Amino acid sequence: MSRTLRWFMIITDIGFVGYWLVTFLELLPKDYLYRDYDNELLVSWNLSFVPLDLLISFTGLLSIYFYRRQFRSWSIFAIISLVLTFCSGLQAIAFWGIRLDFDVWWWTPNLFLLLYPLFFLRRLMRDSLGPVYSKVEG
Repeated sequence: MSRTLRWFMIITDIGFVGYWLVTFLELLPKDYLYRDYDNELLVSWNLSFVPLDLLISFTGLLSIYFYRRQFRSWSIFAIISLVLTFCSGLQAIAFWGIRLDFDVWWWTPNLFLLLYPLFFLRRLMRDSLGPVYSKVEG
């Protein structure tokens, strides 16, 4: 695992846990929240990301732990975490795009979630899946 990937995953995984703590403890002023925050449907939509985001954090931090313990399975958990991170960003960007709601404070972190995994997935898949990946790519 490269140092760069490790830092991206730590920032993302701890960021998710922090975001949900701040959300559940209602620590942000309403001015910093997304538009229509009082709409029950939007609150439910936002909360629907809790299981996905926490699974991302779990698999990402577990992959770092496994890497440090030199367990070969670290890369599988890293791939799972990165794919789920991409999906989380994609779903949020798709939602805000459909609503034509272009708030830079919501788009920036979600574009980060969508794009950063793409820089690491190909190499991780090639290195961890070896011959299987070569046949798919070939």
